[in-house]
Amino acid sequence: MPDVIAAPPQVRLPVRSADGDTFPVRRIYCVGRNFADHAREMGAVAPASKAERGSPVFFCKPADALVVDGVVPYPRGTRDLHHEVELVVALGADAPAGVLDPAAAGALVFGYGVGLDLTRRDLQAAAKAKGLPWDTGKAFDHSAPVSELVPVAEVGELATRTLTLQVNGRTRQHGAFADLIWDVPEILHELSKLYALRAGDLVFMGTPAGVGPLQPGDRFHASLDGVVELHGHITAADTADIAG
Repeated sequence: MPDVIAAPPQVRLPVRSADGDTFPVRRIYCVGRNFADHAREMGAVAPASKAERGSPVFFCKPADALVVDGVVPYPRGTRDLHHEVELVVALGADAPAGVLDPAAAGALVFGYGVGLDLTRRDLQAAAKAKGLPWDTGKAFDHSAPVSELVPVAEVGELATRTLTLQVNGRTRQHGAFADLIWDVPEILHELSKLYALRAGDLVFMGTPAGVGPLQPGDRFHASLDGVVELHGHITAADTADIAG
């Protein structure tokens, strides 16, 4: 049967390959407070041991929030846009039915990228203060700039890698994956308790300490040890789109 409106194009990320391959994106899952230092800077109590971790915090972004060219318009409705640099995990296979065994989780991963979980911090804080969901602070247009994806074999062991964000040439965030509260297999296991994981899913793995504001004109450079990098900038906003 014919569509009553034109179907939107599927969002795709570039893949590092000789053939110009792309990765069609299905869903974007995000992990909150997955670095102890960031949890503390946001006013939360970081677990002292694995036994005290409880359950991870998840939220989602729409697939069409992805930015592949690095150009991010300053979003409407906020005066406090923040950066959160993160490892991005791309799933290349469907998870089996039921809860995923962490030992089998690695087989689902196609590759990795680096991205920014952009946050309208003022909207998030206002929602938190009222005990309301904070989707408006996270799931907005252009809120997920992401690099190209690099196949797993080219990245190697994640535990030895670090993540860095520079804004206007100055380092704002730096963290080691050895400091993750929940590693990739554990996060995929926990997600599988709630969702059917599928090929095309992305998982933003959480951010280290040092989150802070971005302004129109700012340039950002995120890097996974130089293995994969994201370059971009914030463009000027239409004054009609700014709250206040």
